Amino acid sequence: MNNNLILKGGRIIDPANNIDAIGDLFVTDGHIAASPAPSASIIDATGLVVAPGLIDIHVHLREPGQSHKETIASGTAAAAAGGFTTLVCMPNTTPPIDSPETLAWVQEKIRSTASVHVFSAAALTCDLKGKEIAPLEELAQGGAIAFTDDGHCVQNLAIMREAVLRAHQLGVPIMDHCQEATLTTKSIMHEGAWSYHLNLPGWPSLAEEMIVARDILLAEEMNHPIHCQHISSAKSIHLLREARARGIPISGEASPHHITLTDESLKKGDTNFKVNPPLRTQKDIDAIIDGIADGTITILASDHAPHALNEKQLPIHQAPFGMIGLETELAVFLTTLFHEKKILSLSRLLAMLTINPARLLKIDRGTLSTGAPADITLIDINSHWNYDRETSASLSRNTPFHGHHFQGRAVRTIVAGKTVWDLK
Repeated sequence: MNNNLILKGGRIIDPANNIDAIGDLFVTDGHIAASPAPSASIIDATGLVVAPGLIDIHVHLREPGQSHKETIASGTAAAAAGGFTTLVCMPNTTPPIDSPETLAWVQEKIRSTASVHVFSAAALTCDLKGKEIAPLEELAQGGAIAFTDDGHCVQNLAIMREAVLRAHQLGVPIMDHCQEATLTTKSIMHEGAWSYHLNLPGWPSLAEEMIVARDILLAEEMNHPIHCQHISSAKSIHLLREARARGIPISGEASPHHITLTDESLKKGDTNFKVNPPLRTQKDIDAIIDGIADGTITILASDHAPHALNEKQLPIHQAPFGMIGLETELAVFLTTLFHEKKILSLSRLLAMLTINPARLLKIDRGTLSTGAPADITLIDINSHWNYDRETSASLSRNTPFHGHHFQGRAVRTIVAGKTVWDLK
């Protein structure tokens, strides 16, 4: 297939280069070019945004060991349908990605089955148990681009401090799932009026905030980047804002559900609204949106967490935490942050899905610079549509956004100059 292209007449937005202009974009041999190749195919991009391929740094692809929920093939197909050309997969698989052998298996599976680029994070501790640091040096040599025990949180401060020190020596960032375990035993949902009303075990915001505070201190002491995943609490935003103002290398991400849905969503017992960390209050949503607006939150990510139907049909105390999000993520952010709240320009929104995550993880993605890989997302920012989970490319259907109306979506996804998904 020809991967020489001319994308004509689109609104080219490349935050990495401060470009926002109508024009033509050229692709030669799968890379962004300064001029067109003689044999280039033409794609009419009139009325569309031409953006760097979107990046999601927080995705669960479930292989190895949980392929009834998702596979690398199905998860990357869902990513392509959402406009994402690069993913970072989490290591809480079965077995976890805590050894060079498992990491190599995942990378081979990516090479043979993925339809978009996938980088792998590796575990901080062996078997994600927080008791013994994983072989970080070997994992970094094997290609891991970040360390995280996502789905778990290292509770022992001495072990976490040593892990940050070793990650610093390797120059590999840490991504942390911020959850103090003793405060969340058997917790189901946010601790507040609705947990009391529904008589469900509460999950206090303090459980997140204590770990965010710890990570700020560690990032400051080691001068090493720590990225706080799926921030859900107003006070976490306050802590991050204050720390970043002091120049500490700490960052945070927001997920679609934490800027749109509150704990009241669980009043009918629908387990598609059961997530970790839990949906919180409108006050928390407002604080997260303020944090996005003022630059405290620098990255947007889905926390795509697929589960099989029979698992999510269990009683709420037994059903697993998590929801899918790759195919609705961009639409939620465009609808909420750009169209409704009007707090972000398109360039700033796209930066949080392209160059910002690329810079955090030191990957050569997220830009339309000449010579860069031709990973491109075409976006119709004004398209009105309703999401139907039954059309999802994911193997799972655990979404709270079934039937929701959105404004804006990806319409074509291009990887290395080749179209891997087209709405048409």
